[in-house]
This record gives sequence, C-alpha cells and structure tokens, in this order.
Amino acid sequence: MKIVFMGTPEFSVPVLKALHQHHEIVGVYCQPPRPAGRGKADRPSPVQAQAEALGLEVRHPVSLRSEDAAKEFAALQADVAVVVAYGLILPQAVLDAPRLGCLNIHASLLPRWRGAAPIHRAIMAGDAETGVCIMQMEAGLDTGPVLLREATAIRAEETTADLHDRLSAMGARLIIQALAQLPLPAVPQPAEGVTYAAKIDKAEARVNWSRPAVEVDRLIRGLSPFPGAWCEVAGERVKLLRSRLAEGAGAPGQVLGGMVVACGTGAVEITLAQREGKRAMAPEEFLRGFALSAVLS
Repeated sequence: MKIVFMGTPEFSVPVLKALHQHHEIVGVYCQPPRPAGRGKADRPSPVQAQAEALGLEVRHPVSLRSEDAAKEFAALQADVAVVVAYGLILPQAVLDAPRLGCLNIHASLLPRWRGAAPIHRAIMAGDAETGVCIMQMEAGLDTGPVLLREATAIRAEETTADLHDRLSAMGARLIIQALAQLPLPAVPQPAEGVTYAAKIDKAEARVNWSRPAVEVDRLIRGLSPFPGAWCEVAGERVKLLRSRLAEGAGAPGQVLGGMVVACGTGAVEITLAQREGKRAMAPEEFLRGFALSAVLS
C-alpha cells in the first residue's frame, strides 16, 4: 500500500518504522526543525531524523491550507495517510486526497480524552484504563468514527513516560492490523462520555500537598517526565518524577521519614526526584548529602 506518513514526536517513530517494514511510504510530513539545546540550533524532530535515516523524503510545511500544499500532497497519489501526533490541522482537501482517506492513531479510548494530551490526562484523572484507537479522520477534533481499538490497564505506579512507550508500540501494531483488514466497519463515537485532554500548562505542575495523596500521586506520575511536578525544598525547586501511595499521616508537606510526605489525606513516597542541574535520583542517592527540610512547600 502507498502511504503518506504524518507525525512529529518520539511517540510517532515506532509507527513509522513498522509502516516502512510493511508498506511503501511515498512521503513523510512532520513539523519543521525547532531551536533546541544550549546553542539553540535548529534540531529536526524525531520523525524527521528517523525518516532521513530510512532514506525517505521529508516535508515540513508550516501549513497545509494553501492550494499549492494540497496539490503537492495529492500528487503523491497515496492509498492512505497515517497520522499520529502530527501537530497540524488537516484541511478537507488533504483529508479527501488519499484513496482510503486519512487514518489517525489516537492514544485514548475515544471519545474520552480527545485533544492534545490524552496520556497525561488519563493518569492525572485516575482512569483505570486507556488504549489506542484507529480513527477515520474528519474535520472535527478527534471526532471521526473508530475502525479499531484496544484497551490496556493503567498500572499503579505507571508514569506518562511508561504509558507513552506502551501505547506507541500498541499503535504501531494496531495500524498494521487495520491496514491489512481494510475496509473496516467505521463505528461512530458515542455522543456521551466526551472529554478533552487540554495541553499541559506548566502552571499545573507545582504540587499542592494539601490535596489528597491519591491526587498528588497522579499529578507526579502524570507530569513525568515533562514538565515534571515540582515542589520547593529549602528554597530549591525539585522535580518529582516517580511516586507511590504510602502509609502515614501528618500536616500537608510534612516529611514523615525518608521521602514519604504527608498530604491533605494520606501520604506519598517519592521514588525518583531531580534537583536543579542534577540527574534524576532514587531516594537513597538523592538524600546522600542533601537533607529534606521538615516540611516541603
């Protein structure tokens, strides 16, 4: 099958590699290189780097809304476009160009968590499960009918980074399965149960120890690794990257021993933390030469 692939971040890379093994990729679309690192030099996206390593032609238009961009896309004469975390809205002319339309790999059980940050939001909300949907794209935001879906439980201590990797591999497997079975029945999404996964705002990341422990734990795991939940320890900002629920009670923010911290109700144990300018460390190493204050803020 002749495929146009459209994706940008690391989440999309396993899908690109799987498609390359099974089909002919006639073009790759991704976001343009962005300034990164200390020198702020333009750095290609993970998808661009992988596509170039595979010898694939890469395009990174700023927009697809011009007539020229639509004609260039249509000229590829693809059977189908596969879209995963691309980052641009596809206008109707692009959606209609491939013979079988455009398929999106979305990391949630639609209609729950449409939008930009479904993995983060599922963990932060305490969802018991999430999954991947293969969706036939239409003009609305993640509103199209679902062709294939698979659910998976969210594990007790799983972070966004952990779940990201599992769902990325699942998406790669499911899209190969879906393409082999086309045409598949397109099941409309139910009108009830719609939620939106708003983009993560860094203002959400500061830990409020007066919240219940279950909410603090979800926040820490849901924002790991980026932007990283944080608190202040003796005036220094410390990122909290892994946690679990723990026994204990005390005033909110009170350190109960080791890296167990009291919350509004219950307590959490921090199992991975990172000081400014340092690498992430487990509790034993983190506490070596750095004593926690009696109360975190």
